[in-house]
Amino acid sequence: MPSANYRSLLRTPGALAFFLPALLGRVGVAMTGLSIVWLVHGRTGSFTSAGLAGGAFAVADAVGAPQLARLVDRFGQTRVLPPALLAHAAAVAVLVALVAAGASAPLLVLGGAQAGASVPQLAGMSAARWAHLLRADRAAELPTAFALESIGNAVGYLVGPATISALAAAGHPMAGTVLAASLSVGGGLILAAQRGTAPSPACDGAAHTREDHSLLSGAVLVLVGLNLAIGVYFGAMQVSVTAFAVEHGAPGTAAPVFAASNCSGLLAGWLYGLRRWRAAAPVQLLAASGALTAGTVLLLAVGSPLGLGLVVVLTGVTITPLLALFSMLTESTVHRAVLTQAFSWLGSASAAGSAVAAAVSGWAIDSLGPRGGFALAASAAAAMTLQGVVGLRLLRAPKRQLTRAEATSN
Repeated sequence: MPSANYRSLLRTPGALAFFLPALLGRVGVAMTGLSIVWLVHGRTGSFTSAGLAGGAFAVADAVGAPQLARLVDRFGQTRVLPPALLAHAAAVAVLVALVAAGASAPLLVLGGAQAGASVPQLAGMSAARWAHLLRADRAAELPTAFALESIGNAVGYLVGPATISALAAAGHPMAGTVLAASLSVGGGLILAAQRGTAPSPACDGAAHTREDHSLLSGAVLVLVGLNLAIGVYFGAMQVSVTAFAVEHGAPGTAAPVFAASNCSGLLAGWLYGLRRWRAAAPVQLLAASGALTAGTVLLLAVGSPLGLGLVVVLTGVTITPLLALFSMLTESTVHRAVLTQAFSWLGSASAAGSAVAAAVSGWAIDSLGPRGGFALAASAAAAMTLQGVVGLRLLRAPKRQLTRAEATSN
């Protein structure tokens, strides 16, 4: 298994110029939802209003992402992204103005929804650019590229929320919201300016059959189910780890546990991308989801915050490789004309699973204690493994060959 090379990957002409601004923008996107919660709470003093505004943002983001991605696939990133970023900046400005004016809770919820509906889908666009750059004659490097993308997402969700929390604790929640929007819009504008690495829009390419463009395939449905399950896992773990720490009289340990888990995931993702694995991606998926299931089951037996931390670090090792595998399998089974849409639908499925799990795990914890929440997380991990087994044949389908027109456009 020869080693891959992140340095050579980023030396690909134009790669660093789109990856870094997309990474910067993703930090802003990761900050935005939490920044809205702190912003609304800081002005109203109500967690109910803050939660509703943050929830409206998340739901609108999940619903709006595939619609924006559809426009991107059809008309191209460089044409769609600038007006989308302008709309997002305007929506955040309206929300800030509403908060500053002391608007009612329904208006704040509406403002949160508008901000969510216009979130730039920079992660999917960056992944689509890697596929465009490498699929013709460097397809063997795609796993490394998608591992790098997963690391970028993990960095965004490690740095972003921590920055927002620090600003809010210092009494500057509005500064956090403005910073989040600035990073998202600034990174997105720089990304849009990189025209040379942008995939060709579908409306400019050769004609394809309706079947080529369809997202309603068995493989895509399996991938949606996998992302829904991992979203449930994320949502259940977020609530359950916190509840476990509180139950054991050590609420302050929750944040270090999450940080340690994220760091183990970053390290695992980095190491995963450095190898060219002989096993097929669906087989790797089964191995990683099986390991996650086994580790999550151990959570049902832990009895101390230290034990919890050790197990959560072990389970965190599987997350970043799993996310990279989802991207790899999506790229290999979806037509390039709808690739950004596919990435967005999978992200929406994960967000939906996380939102549902946050509510269900709260009920499970109230009824059964933290182990009720861990049981939900273990069930989600087991569902991933089961879906991988059932969908193995679909996910192992040979990669669709490029037509002559597509190869030329690449």
